[in-house]
Amino acid sequence: MSAARLPRDLHPVAWWVWALGLATAASFTTNPLVLLTLVAVATLVVLARRSAQPWADAFRLYVVVAVVIVVMRVLFRVLLGGGGDLGTVLIDLPEVPLPDWVLGLHLLGPVTRESVLAGLYDGLRLGTIVICVGAANALANPKRLLRSVPAALHEVGTALVVAVTVLPQLVDSARRVRAAQALRAGDTRRTGRLRRYLVPVLEDALERSLRLAAGMDTRGYGRSAGAPRTERRVTGALMLTGLCGVAVGVYAVLDHTAPRWLATPMLVLGVVCAVAGLALAGRRVGRTRYRPDPWRWPELAVMASGVATGVVGWWVSGHQLVVAYPDLASFPSVTLVALVGALLGLAAAAVAPEPRAVPA
Repeated sequence: MSAARLPRDLHPVAWWVWALGLATAASFTTNPLVLLTLVAVATLVVLARRSAQPWADAFRLYVVVAVVIVVMRVLFRVLLGGGGDLGTVLIDLPEVPLPDWVLGLHLLGPVTRESVLAGLYDGLRLGTIVICVGAANALANPKRLLRSVPAALHEVGTALVVAVTVLPQLVDSARRVRAAQALRAGDTRRTGRLRRYLVPVLEDALERSLRLAAGMDTRGYGRSAGAPRTERRVTGALMLTGLCGVAVGVYAVLDHTAPRWLATPMLVLGVVCAVAGLALAGRRVGRTRYRPDPWRWPELAVMASGVATGVVGWWVSGHQLVVAYPDLASFPSVTLVALVGALLGLAAAAVAPEPRAVPA
């Protein structure tokens, strides 16, 4: 067996690029068949390649959040007007009169099939994106991401690492508190069990977050050496120029009436200035690296599968509009290209190595 296929933790950036590719494909369509295929792909990859670490159990929480999003999206469609007379009426609810200054807003009223399907499709798209992000959080060690963050963004990366570990810490705390409560006798009422369960979980998660922040502060995370005033001014000018260039370039790319010299040239200039500013700012951030994460062919293959899924989803949205955005009056259809593009993400489960076993 080659060294690349030995049990090990895949580079976290590879998992995040793969997940963002799936999320990009989901953002380009409202077809429920394609979205459910992406959900199935993300779920199968997580089941096949997640480790025994505490953050791997957070995926089910993201699935619950996605289901809540879909349900709430449909409920809001019904609550804020179900479509009126435009479509097949499913339920004729009495409409609540609103003041005249509330223009274009209806409360209850007739609920049509088209409005319910529109809410379902929109909610399913957002829920699929949430599940893709949850898959990345379950597969990649969020703390190891701090090693791959550019030096200039080290402080921001530290805050993001602490933020993305909240859900995994809640899941781990819930598991340990549930095991401890099972060994004790206490109030058998539902409200009593909830109070005995919820308070220790929140308290434990808060204490672990504070310990993580204190440990990072002790080890010097987020601290940087001083820099001359001239270097700080040059860095600020490069970052500001890069931000303005990227903003103008993106606007010109999206607005076809803008001059073409404001599109790609300004976007490239902004990216170059931003990268130069980040590199110059990173020179004064001192940090050490211990056992840096290797980049081998499985990392590249996992990233390629996610990027390919995103590219195919983008192509389908531009060349197969009926498939990407199906008509609400008929059953959605799917082409072989759209289906294969969604299934390309499943290759990550085949090329990624087995996760490293956690010692007991």
